[in-house]
Order: sequence, then C-alpha cells, then structure tokens
Amino acid sequence: MKVRVSFYSYFRDLAGCAETTADLTAGQTVRELFDHLAGRFPKLAPARDRALVAVGVEYAARDQQLVEGDEVSFFPPVQGG
Repeated sequence: MKVRVSFYSYFRDLAGCAETTADLTAGQTVRELFDHLAGRFPKLAPARDRALVAVGVEYAARDQQLVEGDEVSFFPPVQGG
C-alpha cells in the first residue's frame, strides 16, 4: 500500500524534502512507517521518540495502523511562529 508523507519544520531539513511516499505492507503502523523512513533518511532516526505524528488531520499514536492512501505528517513538538 502507498501512503503520502509530509515533513514539517526541521524534519523537512533532516529528510531533505518536504514530501515523499512510502510503500508499506497492509496493516503496518505509524511506528513501522517511521522506522522505514529512518532507513531512507538516517538523519530522522534520532527524532523517533519526539516526533509528533498526524494521520489526516488527527494526531496519531505510534501503534495506529495505516491504510492505503493515508496522509501522514511528521513535525516537532514545538514550532516557532
């Protein structure tokens, strides 16, 4: 399944892009998506435990299962104005 991923604030800098897509196995979780992305973008790995995650417009838990077409956003817990 394919999900769209957006990076905000310094997560965009760590990933080197604002958006990407990820091909996952059906039923994978937000945590597994982050692990997949950390493999592709190693600079993201240290932010694993402090990233805020939203699926669509709702905050998501790490164990939330993803479905085809989900839009997942990763951003830091504090952002400037």
